[in-house]
Amino acid sequence: MSLVSDIRKLLDKELSTFESIFRESLKSNVSLLDKITHYIVKRKGKQMRPMFVLLSAKLFGELQPSAYRAATLVELLHTATLVHDDVVDDAMERRGFLSINAIWKNKIAVLVGDYLLSRSLIMSVENKEFALLGCVSRSVKEMSEGELLQMDKSRKLNQDEAVYYDIIQKKTASLISACCEAGSIAAAVPENVQNDMRLFGEYVGMAFQIKDDLFDYQPKSMAGKASFADLKERKLTLPIIHALGKVSDSERKSIIRLVNKKRKSKAQLFEILDFVTENNGLTYSEQKMKEYADKALNILATMPDNEYRKALHDLVIYTIERKK
Repeated sequence: MSLVSDIRKLLDKELSTFESIFRESLKSNVSLLDKITHYIVKRKGKQMRPMFVLLSAKLFGELQPSAYRAATLVELLHTATLVHDDVVDDAMERRGFLSINAIWKNKIAVLVGDYLLSRSLIMSVENKEFALLGCVSRSVKEMSEGELLQMDKSRKLNQDEAVYYDIIQKKTASLISACCEAGSIAAAVPENVQNDMRLFGEYVGMAFQIKDDLFDYQPKSMAGKASFADLKERKLTLPIIHALGKVSDSERKSIIRLVNKKRKSKAQLFEILDFVTENNGLTYSEQKMKEYADKALNILATMPDNEYRKALHDLVIYTIERKK
């Protein structure tokens, strides 16, 4: 049995309650909208983010209703960003299913994403959970900034390691950070503990994204996304950024020209892969990923010692060892 399956078993009752609240939060009086949200619920993923929220709350004691609302807020936000991302990327599939925009077109997909965001805001306001609202809203802001920053740097191909970390902190780590902070807010722990849980989630998110970026350099990817997808879109991630920093200006310019080509042949993609491998881009990225995971585990070690801390520990390990 996988680590995630074991954790799901530990949270079986809590996840069932969460799923019921999440489905209820999607209901509307518009039949088309209900049809689309039913489709969204049917193709749910591993529910990693709700698990982070619930475990972060249960780490400190029995769950309160606010913990379920926190998990629902995060999942509404995450789902909305996925729907919007598919429109931006003109993606026809998500998790092996047709995307919302592939079936109902872009205009409807954007409106559905907006609806999901509005539901998260309304739920917060109705329950006067303004700390949760602030936590989740900051994540929305940072995710948008991260996407735009990456687009800007991709056009110019002038991204260095510091900018890369800034992008992934905003794009990915901010949401996992919000999950862990939201869970601790729902548990009503002191502010310094909330800050530690926020930082724990941020480090996990950084490790998660570096692992995701490493998948792009697998010749035959098992990661659920096409190999070299980032390179095809001219996105510079940590493996190639590090490799580029180790070579002469002339070799750097040669590889950048190759990355900048709108259409790259299979041979050219493998040439870039060889360049990254030979200049320790993959090894270095794996090292940085493990460093972030270790930082997360060091913070976690200061939290109450119980089965939920162990489950969070296992989620961190899963983050860096997963195959897809």
